Parts: sequence; structure tokens; C-alpha cells
Amino acid sequence: MGPLVATACACLLFGCDAIPQQGPVNFSGNPERGVALIKQYGCGSCHLIPKIAEATGNVGPPLLHIGTRTYIAGFISNSPENMSLWLQDPQKALPGNAMPWMGITPQDSRDITAFLYTLK
Repeated sequence: MGPLVATACACLLFGCDAIPQQGPVNFSGNPERGVALIKQYGCGSCHLIPKIAEATGNVGPPLLHIGTRTYIAGFISNSPENMSLWLQDPQKALPGNAMPWMGITPQDSRDITAFLYTLK
């Protein structure tokens, strides 16, 4: 499939503004798959997430510029590895926080992280 066809397909699936850019360097995750997983896990019911039209929740913090923030949940150093672990088990990462365990698998968390790191 040529680059123009791939771009057109991505626009149809995600909307032209939502085509993810490359995720973090030296981190194995697929940002395009991350978009679909964010929808599958229902992350947008709690979070406002740029580039995902239906992600308009206001229970959790908005994820604007999450790829450039210093901390996750105000306490955990923001790195792709830490974010991936946070998504897999937020209660283990920071007991008593408001984010529930969602059953996100290790690979799914890497793909979601890859997308979230495009939000700069």
C-alpha cells in the first residue's frame, strides 16, 4: 500500500488530526494501535485525550501534553517505562490513587504509552 493510500486510510479511521506521530525513541509500542486501545479500554470516559474525538471525560486529569509532563499522578517520574507500568496496575504503582485497575496487558500498555507520548 502506498503512502498516500495509507494516509487516506488513517484519516478515515482516526480523523486527519489524529494520525499519531512516532512514539518514544527506544521504546517498543505502536501509537496507531494505542489509539484503538484507548477506545477499547474506555479511557476517554474519564480523561480528555487530544486527537480522540470521543475522549471527553472529566473524572481524571486531561492528558494534554502528557508526553512532556515531569510526573505521572504527581508522584511518579514520567518515562515510557513508568507510564506503561502505571497503565498496567496504577494501584501497585501508587496505592490509593483514583485510577482503577483496567486489566491492560503489558503490550497494550506499551502501545497506549506510545500514543500518549505523541501528545506534546
